[in-house]
Amino acid sequence: MTTETTALLSIVIPIYNEAASIGSSIETIDQVLRDAGIPREFILVDDGSTDDTWAALLRTTTALPHVRVFRLSRNFGKEAALCAGLDQVAGGACLCMDADLQHPPQIIPEMYRLWHDEGFKVVEGVKQSRGEESKMYRLSADGFYGLLHKASGINLKDASDFRLLDRSALEAWKQMPEKETFFRGMSSWIGFSRTQVPFMVAERAEGESKWSLLQLTRLAFNAITSYSAAPLYVSSLIGLIFILIFVLLMGQTLYMKFNGLAQDGFTTVILMQLIIGGSLMLAVGTIGLYVEKIYEEVKGRPRYLIESSAKSEDSSSSQ
Repeated sequence: MTTETTALLSIVIPIYNEAASIGSSIETIDQVLRDAGIPREFILVDDGSTDDTWAALLRTTTALPHVRVFRLSRNFGKEAALCAGLDQVAGGACLCMDADLQHPPQIIPEMYRLWHDEGFKVVEGVKQSRGEESKMYRLSADGFYGLLHKASGINLKDASDFRLLDRSALEAWKQMPEKETFFRGMSSWIGFSRTQVPFMVAERAEGESKWSLLQLTRLAFNAITSYSAAPLYVSSLIGLIFILIFVLLMGQTLYMKFNGLAQDGFTTVILMQLIIGGSLMLAVGTIGLYVEKIYEEVKGRPRYLIESSAKSEDSSSSQ
């Protein structure tokens, strides 16, 4: 790898239905990096957008000299789009960020300095403020990150996908072959020397978040089951607790029977059946989540498929 390539920063951005703002967003990021004298390339991945995002990306390749764009064959999801971009990185480091400028480009020069000059292999952008997120969303996020931390030991509180990885850290990340990825957790799991840079989540330039409640819930389940078997242990613990309760109730029932104190009635029996049935369904559902993950992995399908790609005529780094 040449000295020029070693210093090159590859900006990886997954994109979905951002036709109205993606051109101006890339120009804004490019201006910040150009002013800071950072050699750069943009790797933009259209995750099966249904609007004119692809046309807007093609226009970007004619407006800037260091852009490569890729269009996935359908909407595979943000995680898969990130994987597609990371597989194309040519620089000595890569920076992942969102397309809506909620990850402020103004702090990228500081992240680059911490990597290039200070030698950190991973530079994480940490949310100092969560922007306009609702109170319910924040409580849910805090609950999820707290549960993930206790279950796996990985602390992602206030973390984001806005992070810079050195080439060595990226290559380590690529060694993890799972199909269902969670970039934020995977890039934390690999270790390496790291530091953090706080940032304020900016308002979206246009449009609204593409994440639905169902997608966020699925991501949460995927993250927890990817890094811990704790849900299985919890199911086993619940079973053990009920066995102890059954032993106590059996002793009480026999005592009442032999002393002629037993009374007719089904309230206790019905309640116990409901509790037992609910617990069994919970246990089966938890096991089902892990079986589903095994099923997805053994199929061996690719994380994504690229339908088409394009690049600037001069896609080399620019000062």
